[in-house]
Amino acid sequence: MSTGNPAPVIALVDDDRNILTSVSIALQAEGFTVRMYSDGDTALKALTENPPDLAVLDIKMPRMDGMEVLRRLREKSQVPVIFLTSKDTEIDEALGLAMGADDYIGKPFSQRLLIERIRAVLRRAANRNAPADAPPGDEPAAEPIIRGRLVMDPARHRVTWDAGEGRRGDVALTVTEFMILETLASRPGFVKSRDQLMDAAYQDDVYVDDRTIDSHIKRLRKKFRAVDHDFKGIETLYGVGYRFNEE
Repeated sequence: MSTGNPAPVIALVDDDRNILTSVSIALQAEGFTVRMYSDGDTALKALTENPPDLAVLDIKMPRMDGMEVLRRLREKSQVPVIFLTSKDTEIDEALGLAMGADDYIGKPFSQRLLIERIRAVLRRAANRNAPADAPPGDEPAAEPIIRGRLVMDPARHRVTWDAGEGRRGDVALTVTEFMILETLASRPGFVKSRDQLMDAAYQDDVYVDDRTIDSHIKRLRKKFRAVDHDFKGIETLYGVGYRFNEE
């Protein structure tokens, strides 16, 4: 991190003291400033009155769960939020993203993976909030990816899909899903193995199994089909991997 900028402030909200302590130590070692809260009610007051740069929220908490914290927080603030959850997140994810969550990490989780996701969401938030006439930074902004009916804007982490008849819909993706789709869409028609998709979405020293990638693909299709029920852009080649087909 640049020494010329203040350390990003991360709020950790979890009723598990062991998680608060271990994650806080890991984040501070990476140069972040950390605030810790053990229940949703206390956290909401602090997040509203003194917003951090990003909040990591556990979904299952006493007094007020993470979903309710996010719902109330979004009434006053657009602070980026990453959920921690030990539940099957398919329903929670759809609801949480609609409410304004930025990403999900399932328990048990790798601290390194969480740190990488925090950095990715902070970069996305910085790009999203940058004024249109802001001077370019050290790195040039990534060009939009246009593949037939798909448009991906990496700089703003925005995805849209042309559903036909003049209808174009936004597709809300987590950071992980965006990375997987970007890898597939970068070379339409070319097959990407599960290992290649895992390398794109996760750090080399973070272990995930094949089913994790399959679950991400399933959710990607579901989100696109909510915009276009005839979506067939992601094809499975059984025993080989996946590929994106331009339509």
